[in-house]
Amino acid sequence: MTDTFQLEIVTPEKMVVRDNAESVQIPGLNGYLGVLPGHAPLITELGAGEIAYRANGQSHRFAVAWGFTEVLQDRVTVLAETVERADEIDVARAQRALTNAEESLKAARTESDFAHATAKIRVAQARIDVAQRKNNPA
Repeated sequence: MTDTFQLEIVTPEKMVVRDNAESVQIPGLNGYLGVLPGHAPLITELGAGEIAYRANGQSHRFAVAWGFTEVLQDRVTVLAETVERADEIDVARAQRALTNAEESLKAARTESDFAHATAKIRVAQARIDVAQRKNNPA
């Protein structure tokens, strides 16, 4: 068995990553999924969060939101609505988005309002977390 797999992270606009990875952590809708080479095949819905992968001994991090992931024994494909590299994230803008989402949560009147505000909070928090870790790749 090989010790890497092909990782592709794609948005509707572009191919963001095509790399040989040693491992990847993916935010599923109900929690994070760790993938190593030879993983059992699966398809899962992508949540908002951070994708972290290792390639050639180096860590790489991205904020992602919504989509799907296909895992095969030798390939992982992430189809995401949005993907941002740590150095592309405007932290001040993400902080404002988080504050606005928290205000929306406080004002939520329906289950739909609550779900929408909660999703916005997850996206904003993921962006902030990834940006803050860009200089701390642990």
